[in-house]
Amino acid sequence: FHAVGPVWRGGGYGEEELLASCYRACMRLAQEYGVSTIAFPAISCGAYGFPVERAAPIAIATIAQALKENPKLQKVYLVCFDRATYQAYQEALTHLQGPIDAD
Repeated sequence: FHAVGPVWRGGGYGEEELLASCYRACMRLAQEYGVSTIAFPAISCGAYGFPVERAAPIAIATIAQALKENPKLQKVYLVCFDRATYQAYQEALTHLQGPIDAD
């Protein structure tokens, strides 16, 4: 799947909801196609300038909700290309309620 995330324009233009909708759309497609594993980069956090500390909790929460609704999806890889992104995702995972394997 290919997702085009929102360009960060300061946060007042619905960017957070648009980002969540990217993850939801991919997770919905994964369910439709019977995918058991999917990987995501930090959507919009590169050239589109979305702050990773705001994007990571959105990604984690949206993916976690979709996993509850799609038992066939067994693995989600979050690809972090740098330490700051990894740390933001680790921080977001600490606030997630419920079982998850963060390895």
